[in-house]
Amino acid sequence: MLSTRWIRVGVCLTVAMAGGAMITGCMGSPRYGTDKTAMEQLTDDLGQSVSLTGDGPKNKGVKYSARPALVLPQAADKENLVEPQQSIASKENPQWIESPEETRARLVKEADENSDNPNYRSPLASDKVEGGRQTTEAQTKAYREARATQKGSYTDRRYISDPPTEYRQVDDPAKLDDLGEPELKKAKKKKKEAAIAGTGNQWWNLLQ
Repeated sequence: MLSTRWIRVGVCLTVAMAGGAMITGCMGSPRYGTDKTAMEQLTDDLGQSVSLTGDGPKNKGVKYSARPALVLPQAADKENLVEPQQSIASKENPQWIESPEETRARLVKEADENSDNPNYRSPLASDKVEGGRQTTEAQTKAYREARATQKGSYTDRRYISDPPTEYRQVDDPAKLDDLGEPELKKAKKKKKEAAIAGTGNQWWNLLQ
């Protein structure tokens, strides 16, 4: 019973001494970047917190040289300076995309200017719809515009993803209507070639 008690006391003292040694090592070693121990740094921090004057300026004793004067071009070189480029991000740019509000304002202005013209029909006219359905003329026009949009044959830039118009010009306009070989014909051709390959015959045997 007595021996067990002394063993417990010894274990407790050993743990306490080991913990004290670890704390002493941490307190005695310098902190990273300060070259001071933890106790010295704590003392300095407490002293600065209760100090009324505070620390002096860190740049005290630093000598600064005067900034040199600006180097200006000579009078003869001022005429040869390159003028700054004009900003292209403006409404004056012909490639500027027209917003829906601007489109409606332009159409309203055109309708007002052609109010005395009996042959003018505004795109905003309400007679394009009869009984909840579009008229034949409106349907034909909408179909043609949809086909033009699908083929990309419209001349102006309608979407921000559209490339500039000069990039969409081709040497032969007939190339735009060339859809290539139909997929059904391709499928029949591949099926025929697969059947010939399975029999071990060559394609020229069909001509014999």
